[in-house]
Amino acid sequence: MAKAVFHRHQRVYVEPVGTWAIIDKVNPVWAKGFEEPVRVTYDCGLGREFRAEELTAESEVDLQSEDGAASHQWRLMRAKNKWQTPENCAHHPFPGTYPIVVTDPNDWGGWRVPGAEYDRDPALIEMQARLIAAAPRFMRLAKDLTDYVKSEGDDLPDAMIRMAKRFDQLRKIVETQASDAYAKTAPQDSDSAE
Repeated sequence: MAKAVFHRHQRVYVEPVGTWAIIDKVNPVWAKGFEEPVRVTYDCGLGREFRAEELTAESEVDLQSEDGAASHQWRLMRAKNKWQTPENCAHHPFPGTYPIVVTDPNDWGGWRVPGAEYDRDPALIEMQARLIAAAPRFMRLAKDLTDYVKSEGDDLPDAMIRMAKRFDQLRKIVETQASDAYAKTAPQDSDSAE
């Protein structure tokens, strides 16, 4: 017999799709002669129903980073396409939905794309959404690399030291408000230019 593991409106990570979603509907499948459902599936608005094994509950994440500041929990979610039916956009990776990146703990604010732009190149927009959602983790990883290089000093290979310097330049661009920051600190992407 099956029991519901998740509930309606619960936020879950959908492993086959690689994105976060909200459960729209819990679908128990009943069979005559059984007191409990024989199977339970979950509709997350992604075009098909998922089994409990394909979903992961949102765990309680420690929102405090190591330095005590609140960390950014950017996440990729899917919104229903109001202007096209799933049949009209069957060529999309997830027909009937489009990606949004939420940058606020209250599920609002962030990045969205116009429907016409998504329709032009859905694979590119999906990749951009995943990249934007992962940006805070990339920043943390690159900061850890830079801190490691600074702590080890000259004992590291030159290539690793150059990478750390390039990240430091990029970090200054991201963290600086000035409009001319890019022109002053533009990093060189090729090793030959350094």
